[in-house]
Formats: sequence, C-alpha cells, structure tokens
Amino acid sequence: GVEAAAIRAVVDIETGKTHRGFYAEDKPVINFDLAVFRKAAARRKVDLKPFADSPALRPLDMRKYGGHQPAMQARLDAAMEIDFLTAMESTFWGMFQLGGFNWKLCGAESPQDFVRRMSRSEYDQLKLFANFIRNTGLLPHLKNRNWAAFSKIYNGPGYAARGYHTRMASAYKRYKSQERTKSTDK
Repeated sequence: GVEAAAIRAVVDIETGKTHRGFYAEDKPVINFDLAVFRKAAARRKVDLKPFADSPALRPLDMRKYGGHQPAMQARLDAAMEIDFLTAMESTFWGMFQLGGFNWKLCGAESPQDFVRRMSRSEYDQLKLFANFIRNTGLLPHLKNRNWAAFSKIYNGPGYAARGYHTRMASAYKRYKSQERTKSTDK
C-alpha cells in the first residue's frame, strides 16, 4: 500500500546518486560509523587499545582500496575481526541504509542472517526495509507521505537540521511527476 514514488524517495536520500543497494557483486552499500562502533565497543567492554593500528580505527584510505566503498568495506571487515556484533550493528546497510542494530526489527533471525540477506539482493533489502517500517510504526507515515514524522523516527532527532524531510518530499514529487509523465506518454 505504499506508492513506489515514496519508496524511491527514501532510496534517493539514503543512497544518493547511485540508487543502488550494492557497489559490487555481493557487496552491499555500507556506511560503517566509527563513532557508533567506539561507543558500542565501550558499552560491550570491547577493549580497542590492542587494535589501534587496525584499519577499523584508522582514517579511510580510499587510495589503498580503490574508492570509498571498498575502503569502507575494509574498515568493516577489520572491525568484524575485532568484534562481529559490534561492527555489524555499527554499520548502515544497503539501499535503505538500515542500521545493523535494527536487525531484529527488520525481521532477521540473527545478526548473521541480516548480513546474509543484505548481501544477497536488493529485493531482500526491500523486504528487510518493509519489515522495519511495519515493526516501528513508520508504515502510516510513509503511506501518508508525512515526511517529517517518517524522518524523525527513521533518521533520528537531527533529521530537520539535515533536511531529510524536505529532501524526501522533493524526491517524492520528482518521482511522482516522472510516473505521471510516463503514464501520459503511453
């Protein structure tokens, strides 16, 4: 019951220009958040001091890895060697940039299941997103295109300062207009 244009608006804002869930085969678009990782590691009593030279804790080296996503993947892989769960939950995944810490709300059976499904297909990413919006009460906001209410929950309290709600509204209008143009061209 959600318009395709509304879903496309979320993808547009979350993945930027690519509008893709993968940057390479079996490699979902990711954003490993080092600040979230450090906080989660502290909460879980994971000592990061022995890993000070790990790529997980160092600045991204895009030259070494050939681009932003491969460097981000190298950072995530190194963080997973330190602590899989903390790393996985500190990463935003796929075309909807779902936080790994939401794996249960996405309907995954385990953190490993979440990663496996995120790495399998964009269709799986869409299903995880659908579960997430149902399980968090976001479905009515997305159906009604209440972008402020949706963004406040989906993107957090800083949504307004970053303009998530206005950017999604603009993207929705653009996609809706494209749909109308296509239907009148037939």
